Amino acid sequence: MAEYRKVEYRIGKNGKITEKVIDGTGENCLETTETIEKDLGKIENRELLPEYYENEDNINNFNENNQQIDRQ
Repeated sequence: MAEYRKVEYRIGKNGKITEKVIDGTGENCLETTETIEKDLGKIENRELLPEYYENEDNINNFNENNQQIDRQ
């Protein structure tokens, strides 16, 4: 059975969308939002929350992932 995850979306006055996975940890944060990100369009910036790094494997990827992401 799929695990329930809550995602918060905020749309700014300038039309930019901010998403936040609530109570997610590690890679499941990225997996949760992957499909809708493709539909929303270009990702200009990604900031991973501390919960992402709760998984020991993700700590090793900190420097690699803690940067601006520009997808088209």
